[in-house]
Amino acid sequence: MMSVHLGFSIPINVFGPGLCIAHRGTIIINKNVRIGENCRIHACTNIGSNRNEASAPQIGNNVYIGPGAKIFGNILIADNIAIGANSVVNNSFYEKGISIAGLPAKKISTKGSDGIIVEATQIVKNNP
Repeated sequence: MMSVHLGFSIPINVFGPGLCIAHRGTIIINKNVRIGENCRIHACTNIGSNRNEASAPQIGNNVYIGPGAKIFGNILIADNIAIGANSVVNNSFYEKGISIAGLPAKKISTKGSDGIIVEATQIVKNNP
């Protein structure tokens, strides 16, 4: 099983198309999490439920998740957000195209994930 060798636990149908796992290492994702297209995720990341396993994060498209980020609870993360390394995200962020970081995470910039995420469709276009 590839996930055992690479150190991650990602259930089927959690991520949309275009998932990019930046490098091998521990990545733990709850089965009730839903993440959109073109997500880039780094090692030592945990995305899970709060106490009630059914209430897990819903994360939009083109989201960058930095190394060591912890995202949990019944929250929503909008499209084109960049989540900084070692951030703890336990509140929703509805504004698209921002950067969040810290413990607990808060808005730190209006830059977002533009320039960090390469969409899968761009890769196909550039490599016929």
